[in-house]
Amino acid sequence: MVTPKENRLIYRFFSWYIQYIIKKDFSSFSFNKIEVDKDKAILLLANHCSWWDGFLLFYLNKIYLKKKFHVMIVEDTAKKVWFMKYLGAFSVQKQSRSVVNSLQYAAQLLENPNNLVLIFPQGQLFSNHVSSIGFEKGLLHIVQNTSKKFQYLFAVSLFDYFQNRKPSVSIYLKEWQAQEYTSLQVIKNEFNKHYDDAKSQQSKIVV
Repeated sequence: MVTPKENRLIYRFFSWYIQYIIKKDFSSFSFNKIEVDKDKAILLLANHCSWWDGFLLFYLNKIYLKKKFHVMIVEDTAKKVWFMKYLGAFSVQKQSRSVVNSLQYAAQLLENPNNLVLIFPQGQLFSNHVSSIGFEKGLLHIVQNTSKKFQYLFAVSLFDYFQNRKPSVSIYLKEWQAQEYTSLQVIKNEFNKHYDDAKSQQSKIVV
């Protein structure tokens, strides 16, 4: 399991570089504002449709959510993209015994109110045009092994070009209040309601 490493110089450089390439490669970057609880960690659940997703949400956290960023990524990616661990990435290796360690590590991170943990519940990349977002079972293990005092945030990233050579990205955020006892199916259903609403809002944009 690859875990986050501290190096201020590397962090500052890639934090700057991510901001630079987002401003360079996108015509616009927009998101709606939600209430952020300073006294709770954030479990950020997001659709996964592009190489950009983790970087876009890292940048969103930097300029708005302002928590200590963590993201779960597959182990092969963590090893290939060496600098990710300096930006808060930790790895999960599917179909292995170590997967429990990764899920437990994510749960522990959510006990610290300064932290944000980004999870892509689909587990892999899917098209921006899928009708619904699938959820792998590991998410429920994370939730069940916390004190459940974190804040749920849903994020849906959608891309369009309109009249521009470069794409625009819109991130639709929603806070979700979970019941004390919830299930993976409930979380999935609530996320997909937000996903449908985000697509509906995106389709109404006129330029």
